[in-house]
Amino acid sequence: MAGTSPAATKWDAKEFSPRYGQDFRAGANRVKIRRFKMRQIAQALCAAAVAFAAAGSVDAATLDTVKQRGVLNCGANGTLPGFGLPDSQGNWTGLDVDFCRAVAAAIFNDAAKVKFIPTTASNRFAALQTGDIDVLARNTTWTLSRDAQGLNATGVNYYDGQGFIVRKALKVNSALGLNDAAICVQQGTTTELNLADYFRANRMRLKTVTFATLDEALKAYETNRCDAFTTDASGLYGSRLKLAKADDHVVLPEIISKEPLGPFVRQGDDQWFDIVKWVHFAMLNAEELNVNQKNVEEQMKSQNPEIKRLLGTEGNFGEQLGLTKDWVYRIVKLVGNYGEVFDRNVGQGSPLKIARGLNALWTKGGIQYAPPIR
Repeated sequence: MAGTSPAATKWDAKEFSPRYGQDFRAGANRVKIRRFKMRQIAQALCAAAVAFAAAGSVDAATLDTVKQRGVLNCGANGTLPGFGLPDSQGNWTGLDVDFCRAVAAAIFNDAAKVKFIPTTASNRFAALQTGDIDVLARNTTWTLSRDAQGLNATGVNYYDGQGFIVRKALKVNSALGLNDAAICVQQGTTTELNLADYFRANRMRLKTVTFATLDEALKAYETNRCDAFTTDASGLYGSRLKLAKADDHVVLPEIISKEPLGPFVRQGDDQWFDIVKWVHFAMLNAEELNVNQKNVEEQMKSQNPEIKRLLGTEGNFGEQLGLTKDWVYRIVKLVGNYGEVFDRNVGQGSPLKIARGLNALWTKGGIQYAPPIR
C-alpha cells in the first residue's frame, strides 16, 4: 500500500492469514469466557450481599419478633434465691426475673408477658445464640471471652465477687486457711477458674470436687463430701438458706474475684442491645431521681427537666429506641426502680438481707451509675 512500510505490510498480511484468524478467534473466545466468569462472580457477590442483608434483617428483628410472639423469652436461673427461682406454684421471683419483667413492661405495658426459661451454666449461651431466648438474665459474669464469642453484656445489674462458705465446726476464719481443703464448685463457670487462680497465687494446695449444677455442688458440701463450697458471694447467701442447719455455716470474709453480673443479648442487633441496656439505665436513673412505684403518677407532673425526659413528658427518647414515650413510666409503675427491685429480692426487704455495698448508687457510696437520658 502506498505510504506504508514493508513492516506494516507484513503485519497486515499476518493479521488476515488463516493461522492468525484462528489465534484471533481463540483470543476472542478467551475474552468472552473471562467476561462470562466476571458476570458469574458479580452475580455471586450480589447474591451473597442479598443473603447477608437478609440474614442481618432477621438478626436485627428481635423487637419485632418479640412483639409478634406477644411474650418475651427470658433465660433465667431457676435455682438461685434472690435472683431467679420459681415457687411451688411456678411463680418466679428474683433480681434478674424482675429485670426481664421490666423489659416486658417497656415493650408491652404488661410485666407479666414474660416466659421464664430455666437455663444452666452449660447451656445458657447456646440458648441465647440459637434464639431460644431473647435475653439471658442469669447472674452471668461479663468477661472478654464472652464478648468475643458473639455475646453482648448489656450492663452490670449486680457487682459481685466470689467467696466461700464453710462449717463453723471447721474453725476456719479466712480463705487462706483452706490449704489442702476439698472445695465443692460448679464446673464450666468462671468460679472454677477463679478458685484455681486463687489457690495457685497463694501457693496453696487445692482439691476440687466439681459438679454439673450448683445444687449438686451444694448438696455435696452439705453431705460432707468437701470442706467448703464456693460461688459468687450473692449466691452464697441464697445457698445458705437451702441448708438444713443454716446457722452452722459461715461465709468467709474474702472476696477473691471481680464478678460484674448482668443480662446478655446476641450480637448483631443494635436496636435490641440498646433497648435491654437502657432498661437497666432507666431503672437506675429513676432511683437517682427518686421516681418510684408509689410516686410515679405524681412525678408525671414534675417540671424537673430530667424527670420529664425520663418519664416521656418531654422529648422522643422512647421512640428513638423503637418504644413509646412512656416506656420508663411503664417500667417504674409495673416493676419499680432499681433500688426497689434490689431491696425486695436481695436487700433488707428480702430473706437474704444483703447490703447494697458496691451496688448502691454512685451518689451514695456505690458504683451503680447510669448515663443520662437526653
